[in-house]
Amino acid sequence: MNRWLKSLCVVASLSASSVMGADGYANKDILISADDAVKLIGNPKVMFVSGDNEDVYKLGHIKGSVEMFAHHLHESDITGEMECAPLYRCIPDAEHYIGSKGITNDMTIIAYDDFKGPNATGVYSFFKSYGHKNVKVLNGGRAAIMAVDPAQKEYDGLNSQLKEIKKAQKADKETLKKDANADKAALGASISKADADIKDLQTKMNDVEKRLLVVKGEEEDAVKTYKIDPKKIDYSAIAGKEEVKHAMEDILKNGKNSKYVIIDSRAIAEIIGERKMDNVARGGHIPGATFIEWNRVSDTDNKLSFKSADEIKKVYDSYGVTPDKTIYAYCQVGAGRGSENITALQLLGYKNVKVFTGSWDVWGNDMNLPIKR
Repeated sequence: MNRWLKSLCVVASLSASSVMGADGYANKDILISADDAVKLIGNPKVMFVSGDNEDVYKLGHIKGSVEMFAHHLHESDITGEMECAPLYRCIPDAEHYIGSKGITNDMTIIAYDDFKGPNATGVYSFFKSYGHKNVKVLNGGRAAIMAVDPAQKEYDGLNSQLKEIKKAQKADKETLKKDANADKAALGASISKADADIKDLQTKMNDVEKRLLVVKGEEEDAVKTYKIDPKKIDYSAIAGKEEVKHAMEDILKNGKNSKYVIIDSRAIAEIIGERKMDNVARGGHIPGATFIEWNRVSDTDNKLSFKSADEIKKVYDSYGVTPDKTIYAYCQVGAGRGSENITALQLLGYKNVKVFTGSWDVWGNDMNLPIKR
């Protein structure tokens, strides 16, 4: 069986089976490990999609991937209104945007970011909402691929040697410059040898760089045709402002007895209205919201997109976020920090969980909606 056919078999098995070592998650079909993902790089039926912004993408992205910055996935006008809410974009616009990235309906999408998770989950939520069949989140993102790439380890080793040689050469030059009693011949020879070693290491690094799985540079894609079937759109994990407003009113009326929870996934400066985006009229938060910043569920210490199921569950249990509730999460735009919380809940197997698409960009600009600071 050739390499391409083997890769297709991996794709098929990933769409039908659990991710090994998934840290106790009830829903094991969301994440893909770096060990499994690395086998799919270069597969024509797989597209890796970076949720990080264009500048981050240029500094380092998985080879062959495209950039779809999570914060730009939703479309709203100058007043924050989303024409086709709760959809991130109207169908024709979404079709055009996805197709412009060289993506077709039959591809497996592997969403990733640096490693933290929010931007990858934004891409995941976006594609799932339009009914795309096979979508995964790369647990640990770009950093995880670099960690399992033999070429990256080789490159880093050479780079470490290069830094040491340059450091020693710099010291020799300083000694030659400042110490009148220094052995100039010996130092000169050492500096010359360092020049040769540096040149040799740089040549080796250039050769290894061609084999790296995470590369620098611009996006390269070919325009494809992508079609969205309105009947397959999945509204189960996205919500608009009217639905969230109804939940808010119930929370304010019934308190802890409400059947709803609204999670604000942002930082405290945004929650209290101290900091806001320039395009939003008001700062603050939705009255009755529960504050669970996204990084409570991201495993930044281990450079993974999510903590274990037990750790995540402890976080939500401590805030009274239980499976019997209908749960909404928001941030600035929904696809990002809000989707990080919702994806974490989906990993636990919670059923009634939704990203408030548009999030504060929508709510903060609507003067008819209440806010609290």
